[in-house]
Amino acid sequence: MRKGILSYFLFFVPKIRKKGWIEMNRRKKYKIFILCWLALDLMTMAWLGYRYLDRQIPDELQISRGETVSVSALLDHPLVSFEEAIEVSADGSYTLPCKILGYIPFKSIKVTPVDDKAVYVSGSTVGIYLRTRGVLVVDTGEIQSQSGETKEPSKGIVKPGDYILSMNEEQIKDKKELIRDLDELDGTQVQLELNREGEILPVSVTPVKDSEGAYKLGLWVRDDTQGIGTLTYVDEQGKYGALGHGISDVDTAGLLDIQEGTLYQAQILAVSRGSRGNPGELAGMIRYDNSNVLGSIQENCKNGIYGQMDLSDAQKLSLVKMPVAHKQEIETGPALIRCSVDGHVKEYEAQIKRIDLNHEDSNKSFILQVTDEELLEKTGGVVQGMSGSPVIQNGKLAGAVTHVFVQDSTSGYGIFAETMMEHENYKMT
Repeated sequence: MRKGILSYFLFFVPKIRKKGWIEMNRRKKYKIFILCWLALDLMTMAWLGYRYLDRQIPDELQISRGETVSVSALLDHPLVSFEEAIEVSADGSYTLPCKILGYIPFKSIKVTPVDDKAVYVSGSTVGIYLRTRGVLVVDTGEIQSQSGETKEPSKGIVKPGDYILSMNEEQIKDKKELIRDLDELDGTQVQLELNREGEILPVSVTPVKDSEGAYKLGLWVRDDTQGIGTLTYVDEQGKYGALGHGISDVDTAGLLDIQEGTLYQAQILAVSRGSRGNPGELAGMIRYDNSNVLGSIQENCKNGIYGQMDLSDAQKLSLVKMPVAHKQEIETGPALIRCSVDGHVKEYEAQIKRIDLNHEDSNKSFILQVTDEELLEKTGGVVQGMSGSPVIQNGKLAGAVTHVFVQDSTSGYGIFAETMMEHENYKMT
């Protein structure tokens, strides 16, 4: 009997202990797992909270010269406190340090006093024609050689988004010149000079003779683009801004590096209404003749297209002079969209739903929803071609429409007018 009990202890007790140890080990691992998830959740919440605050409190702020309102009052937020201003320049600019909950250093806001601005607000539909600086490579392609082989001579050498600036040290201005030079190829290696994201690169490509006996480099190229958009404003010197976003190539998605461009009057022919999952568009016609020219396009950047027009040509447009709002003046609530969807510029009711004073994408600084029944009936809300339509609030130019929500055509993003006018070469004077 004693031997049996002893055998029981010798056999079962170690197993019970081992089982208990495994169970304890599992519980310990589970606790560690739960703690890790809680820590990750806290880190995510802290990061999202930081991003929210960062979007609400701008890095830079412009105020009217001589304005006595406290900046800390303008940017009042329960989680952020502001320190004493630090003078940085003789023109009155200064930095304003701020902290989260009064303890955690957050950021320093640069505050710049500026003269109040006023511009001629448009909303007219305009035609846009751009020529690239060099010839844009859309893609590389295959060539069926005379021997029946499929070859791709430019693959891995030339990339979509490259601009061909010269061939064999001869400058290439447009696609026509490139085609002419390609007709003179004799099978020897070709030296191309490319602009790749701002870097100038020399490359060599050996052409292939195709099934028809012509030498080809295997490139799909384009040198111009055209379309319609909306003119946002013109200043008293004839400098204008339009679209509120840059023009990118439809195939490469890269911002077009332009050599020159022309702004034309445009005629709206039809409207394709937007709906959920299907953004609409304005269909227009551009007559490319001198009598329809409004001005030159000199810059294509992320915040719009910019250029110069003669003020006598500006009289062809519907223009209303009004002051420009600082971004901190804009508030959620009623606003107006000024645009042309039927050949006549009108103002339509809308609501500003959300404002991000410091969004990382300046084209998405606020969300706007169309509420005007007439515009909703005509377009379904925001459609392609309305980019650049001025947004007006409290009698001031607040910004411009930039994008439509694909899943909600009644709504879209906007850019602050102040941001559009910060472009280096076209600042208000």
